[in-house]
Amino acid sequence: MLKAAKAIRENAHAPYSGFKVGAAIRAGSGKIYTGCNVENAAYPLGTCAEGGAISAMVAAGETEIAEVLVIADAPSPVTPCGGCRQKIAEFAPPNVPVIMCNMAGDTEETTIGALLPRAFAKAHMEAG
Repeated sequence: MLKAAKAIRENAHAPYSGFKVGAAIRAGSGKIYTGCNVENAAYPLGTCAEGGAISAMVAAGETEIAEVLVIADAPSPVTPCGGCRQKIAEFAPPNVPVIMCNMAGDTEETTIGALLPRAFAKAHMEAG
């Protein structure tokens, strides 16, 4: 996953921030899907690497995340933003590993449940 995330990171479109991010997701099937951030001159319209990888996974007909890895050139291992944490939680149970890396080789591992405790979920919208 690390190799795939590093490779896709190079394709990031980050002309405004210069902050290129790559993500790799291992789906329930074992297949790996990747994504990179894509910035836009209208800043809120950009997309994150994790969201791109999730979109690729869903487009391929899969809906279960088994593992996530994200990498960027940061002083410490980069974490998914709040929006991406929610996107990951849509397809991953709380115990799914999230591996955070930087280009210097530093890594940290946690779970989506630790990154986003009490995530908003489908169950919140169901009638009691």
